[in-house]
Amino acid sequence: MPENPFDFRAPPPSPVASGRRSCFTNDEVLSEFLEHSLRVPDLVLPDKVFPRQKFIDNPPKIDFQDLDSMGTETLPMILDSVATIGCFQLVNYGIPRESIRSALSAAAGIFQLPPEKRTAVTRSPENLYGFEEIHEEDEGEEFVWCKAKSLESAMEGIWPVGYSNFSEKMGTLVSEIEKVAEKILIVFRESYPHKNEAMKGQDAVGSACYIYKHGGNVSGDKCQWYDVIKMLIRGIDYSHALCLHICDGSSEFHVYSKKGWVSFRPDDHALVITVGDQIQALSGGELKHVIGRPIHKGEREEMISMALLYSASSTENREVESGSGKTISLTQQAIAAIVLTLVYHVLVFVYNKF
Repeated sequence: MPENPFDFRAPPPSPVASGRRSCFTNDEVLSEFLEHSLRVPDLVLPDKVFPRQKFIDNPPKIDFQDLDSMGTETLPMILDSVATIGCFQLVNYGIPRESIRSALSAAAGIFQLPPEKRTAVTRSPENLYGFEEIHEEDEGEEFVWCKAKSLESAMEGIWPVGYSNFSEKMGTLVSEIEKVAEKILIVFRESYPHKNEAMKGQDAVGSACYIYKHGGNVSGDKCQWYDVIKMLIRGIDYSHALCLHICDGSSEFHVYSKKGWVSFRPDDHALVITVGDQIQALSGGELKHVIGRPIHKGEREEMISMALLYSASSTENREVESGSGKTISLTQQAIAAIVLTLVYHVLVFVYNKF
């Protein structure tokens, strides 16, 4: 056999470390350096990417009756609170407590429907109303109600016994809340009279009511962080001017915006008013669109809260409907004049001939 010209030999084994001490004269300095260099730094996300929670004092409480007089203190207080926080509280608004409790009690029955029946009325990009799809991270449930005939027919198909009663109570409550929202909207229109044209042409679908069921015995930490991410990603599907929140018994109220995330303890029986994208357009960007959400911590029982999204188109549609039987347009008047003239000439011709 010819000799192999290549000789692959394994390297000799590494020498075993002896028990002698390190040759470094100052082992403490080296150990301290290695300890600090191997430590993973704490990473803090910037506020612009993930805003921090800030606890603030309660927003001012505005008496609904003061909106008629609009004193020297009421208007600046509203505008300042909306500009800094994005919301204010409204008291003495005249809606009976029985109407609110009755609607909240009836709304609890919606979430007792089994999941297989909810699929027919699940929200989608085409349908903005109905049940929100439930994920594992969700600690509660959500349903969007509006006065659409398609929603009524779909819900009567899966909940024929209880939906008519629920819809009737919701219609009564929403009509009362719309009257309150209409007067608040007048305040903003008068504050920015030269920019009222900015609200025209907004893509609005009328009023819609978000109904939330908050899970019982929730610590709130997991729900809060997931809620923040969900709000920042999804936002609100409906274009609206104002959002009026019924959040009796909530331990906190969160306001989400691009500037940050603030929390406060709302007063009992007070409506929390937040502004939407239509008010932002009306103010020329001075008042920013925010998203509000009540939070229930440590409650053993399931709680129901509501948020009515009020659009500027609701007032315009109501004005058109109320005046449709009293006003005749110029075109209609011209047509009527022409018809009457022709009838007159025909009658004169017939009378002269016969």
